[in-house]
Amino acid sequence: MTVDLSLWRLILDASLIVQLVMVLLVVASVLSWLVILVKARTMKVANRASDEFEERFWSGIDLAHLYDGIRRKTDVSGMEHVFSSGFKEFLRTRQQPAHVVESTHRSMRVAIAREGQDLERYLPFLATVGSTSPYIGLFGTVWGIMHAFLGLSGAQQATLQMVAPGIAEALIATALGLFAAIPAVIAYNRFATDTDRLLGRFENFSDEFVALLARQTAGRGVAEAGE
Repeated sequence: MTVDLSLWRLILDASLIVQLVMVLLVVASVLSWLVILVKARTMKVANRASDEFEERFWSGIDLAHLYDGIRRKTDVSGMEHVFSSGFKEFLRTRQQPAHVVESTHRSMRVAIAREGQDLERYLPFLATVGSTSPYIGLFGTVWGIMHAFLGLSGAQQATLQMVAPGIAEALIATALGLFAAIPAVIAYNRFATDTDRLLGRFENFSDEFVALLARQTAGRGVAEAGE
């Protein structure tokens, strides 16, 4: 007697619990790959936008003109959002030299925190898939092996040929768990690092911008005192 051990046949012959585990892992894998593709594009766009903005900012462009251009946009994010939040607060409080720098810095920190929330979106999902998929697959494996051995309870003679299909179908669940978990873990670590690096760029820009405004405010105060 020959036993069909093709992958598709093993999946079809698996118990209902193991099949549900397999479906769950396949869905988790597909969703995690969608998240990976979306996040990869998002990080690429965010880094390119930051490069372009810093190039414009340090080119000597008038900051008021730069702010007006950003304000006309319908969707502002990234370093542009950090700058526009700070410059808006600067314009609002520039008549109060004692508080302008602190208020501007605080406004930019709030903008950076909001950008961080956007950049970290969906990362918890990748972390969840990466950490739970192996255990879900292991559950399917244990259940499948248990089901295979329970099927031998009424047999007069147990042979490897009788339990091989059940064990093989159970091990597919473990393989699917690893297939879902490994890319999710790698992507999570990569995107978490890229997010921290980009937020670090935002914070460095915030410090440099606030220092620039502080020098301008101090220079204006000295000029007014000299008059």
